[in-house]
Formats: sequence, structure tokens, C-alpha cells
Amino acid sequence: MAYAYQQLIDGAWLDATTGATWDVTNPATEEVIRTVPFGGRADCHAAIEAAARAFPAWARRTPYERAAVLIQAARLMRERAEALGRTTVLESGKPFVQARGEWHVAADLFEWFAEEGKRAYGRTIPSRVGSKRMSVIRQPLGVVGVITAWNFPAYNPARAWAAALAAGCTVVGRASEFTPLTAMEMANILVEAGIPAGVMNLINGEPDTMGQEMLDHPACRKISFTGSVRVGKILMDGASRTVTRLSLELGGNAPVLILPDAPLEALAASSVGAKFRNNGQVCVSPQRFLVHRGAVAEFTDRVAARVAQLRVGSGLEKETQVGPLINARQRDRVEALVNDATSHGVDVRAGGRRPSELTRGYFFEPTVLAGVHPDMPVFQEEIFGPVLPITAFDDLDEAIHLANSTHYGLAAYVWTNDLKAAIKASEGLEFGMVGVNEWTPHATEAPFGGWKQSGLGHESGAEGLNEYLETKLIGIGGL
Repeated sequence: MAYAYQQLIDGAWLDATTGATWDVTNPATEEVIRTVPFGGRADCHAAIEAAARAFPAWARRTPYERAAVLIQAARLMRERAEALGRTTVLESGKPFVQARGEWHVAADLFEWFAEEGKRAYGRTIPSRVGSKRMSVIRQPLGVVGVITAWNFPAYNPARAWAAALAAGCTVVGRASEFTPLTAMEMANILVEAGIPAGVMNLINGEPDTMGQEMLDHPACRKISFTGSVRVGKILMDGASRTVTRLSLELGGNAPVLILPDAPLEALAASSVGAKFRNNGQVCVSPQRFLVHRGAVAEFTDRVAARVAQLRVGSGLEKETQVGPLINARQRDRVEALVNDATSHGVDVRAGGRRPSELTRGYFFEPTVLAGVHPDMPVFQEEIFGPVLPITAFDDLDEAIHLANSTHYGLAAYVWTNDLKAAIKASEGLEFGMVGVNEWTPHATEAPFGGWKQSGLGHESGAEGLNEYLETKLIGIGGL
């Protein structure tokens, strides 16, 4: 299938108004994959204007009509997942099996929201006045700007685009400049599936000026953003200018509480799989492994042995289990966190450096750090890389306290066969999602969202659809 790798504005594939371009780089080889348009504020303005013009007609379509387009898009994604996954590997570096699976999840999101859009129910309210009737309806809120991150180039746009389109909103998507090709292929598929001109727009370019245009343009009623706390706070400040609604998914620093009765052999294996998925570049990635002092030595030994055997390389190679980081800046940041920890006496039990055999690409060895202290940056900051830090605790109250000692509050994990301890921990943890004896508490049909500085609002589930609907009360008197 031949796709257009340009900006999509009002149904047309366009270059940037200035003619500027951006080289998309393969993080495994540092080679340029493709050159794409790199627009600015004018491109974003044109896309919002197009979306505003298209909104009334799209909002008037029945949920069943909108669903037909989204379901067709989901079918095309599943049929082409092999080829689509390869593109995602080339620009993100993740192993092919993970990239292909991500496209299947994206298809699930489009299909699920297509069906959930048919259930944007309202209600009637009994009145205390006999001559009055009250009803509540839900209506699409308008143009939505969607700014997404590079770590999941298909999943991140899909969960926002699908919900907004199913609700009857029109969309201006701005994917990360590091991974724009996946979003462009998704937009191509929506066009092929029959999305009307202007309903789905996709821009690529300057993050700041495009974000500011979304904040300033009165027709852009909401921004959905996936990214850093720093940028999220900038958007919150700017949203006051036009009272723009926000959904913010701002990352996490997920604690893992491992109690002494946890099955350590099986847990070591699953911990490695969960931690090093997408090279640790996952907002819900388990990060701070808090292990009971009575189990910490055995758990560390078992994890380190497994991590030392992980195969690092290009995501297109079948044997690869861990790919590169997205860019040199991210690799250097991870390396600095590890070096800081080791300079303060932390024991490197596996990895800890750039692989000497891979001279090109942004690789860093899968790493296990033992004896991490809670005041270290590697404990306090979101690593977003292939590092598994281990900290010992003595009792459950201490573990919960350590887990909550962060301004993040996205996901947390508890491993125990003690029912009372599981309930106490899951209720005491200040996080939006808690997995007890599992690594994936989130799902397409369940709400995804964080507490504290991990964000505002929810994605996925019925809550994800509600983020794109306005609530209207209709009162009729004089009956």
C-alpha cells in the first residue's frame, strides 16, 4: 500500500507552508528513514479551521454512521499489521512483535470506541414541579487537538483519535516528530476508510508554536496531551487564555511492592518482561522495585541472571528482546542516572553501560541496580529506560510510604498472596491504577489515568469517551 507521508489538512496531503522538512531517523542505525514536512503555527491554524468547518456535519451524523468508518479503519489496521508494524519499528526501535501487537491494540481501540459511541446515553430527571420536564443529553464538544508521544506511536494517537471521533468531535493530531510515520499511516487508513475531509487532520512540526496555536484558537475546545510533566504544566498555564479543556497523561514512576510470600522465580521472569518492554520507555513501566528485605537477595539474583541474557539489537531482528532508546539525548540521560547511582555506591548487577559491540544506534544495556536509596535520582525521577532499580523495605507500611513518596501517581503494582496485605496496599497507594499480581491493570475497556502530577482526566473505557462530550441540561416548562 502506498501511503502519503505528509500533513493531512482538510482532506489534502500537504507540505509545510514554509517548505521546512524533518529527517526521521532509525534509532537502531542513526540512518534517515524518510524526510517529512515540518510545519509551524500556520499549518496548525489551517488544520483547526478545517476541523471547525467539518465539525457540524460530523457531529450530526449518527453514532452508527461514525462507527462504520472507525470499524472499517480497525479492519484495515488488522489486515496490514505486519507492514504497519515494520514502519513503527524503523522509527521507534522497539522489537517487531511489540510493534505489530501495538497496531492490533490500536485497531481494538477504534473498534471499541466505535461501539461505545452508540452508548453516549443521557437521562431524564423527575421534576418537583408537575409542569416541568428535565432531561440531560451528551453532545460532542467540538475541535480537539491531540498531541502524542513517541513511545507508542500507534497506541497513543489511537486511544485519543478513536474516542474523539466516535463522540462526534473533529481532530487535529500532532504526533511526535520522532515518530510521525506511524501516525501518517494511521491517518491514511482513516481516509481510506471514508473519514470526511476536515474531520481528521494531522500536522507535524514545531511543538511549541503548534501547541500555542491550539491554546489560542477559540475553535479548539480541548487538548489531549501525552508527554512530560514540564510541558503539561505549560499547557495548563496557557489553557487559561481560552479556558481550553485538557486531558493530560504525564508519565509515572511506578512502584512495585514485592512481599515476602511472592513466588520469586516466576516473578523474576515476569518482572523482566514487564520492565524491559519497549526498553522501559513506557509510562506505566514498573520502575522502583521495593522488595521485602527477606526476599531481596534471592529476587535480585534471579532478576540479574535473566537480564544478563537479554538480547539487544535492531527491532527487525527476530532474536532481539530490547531495542535502542529513541534518541541520543534519552540514552545519555539514562546513562547519567546510572552513573550517578554507581558513584554513590549502588551495585550494578547487570548491564550498566553502552554495549561495546553496537557502535551505531542509541543502545544501552539492560541494567539491574541493587541497593538503591530512596533519595537518589534513579529512585525519584522517571527513568524511561532499561534500568531496574531495587530497594529493600522491612514492613508494608514502610513500602507504602516509599511508594507514595513521589509527585507521580499513574500506576503501581503489588505482588503477594496475602489478601489483607493486598487490600491494604491497593487502597493505600496514591495511584490511578493498581495491579495486584498482574502487570496490566489497564485495558481498552477500562479507564486509564493518573493522580497527582501524572495528569488530568482519563483515556480508554467509558470515561475516555466522556472526555469528549459536553453535558447539557434541557428544562421544559409550562406543560
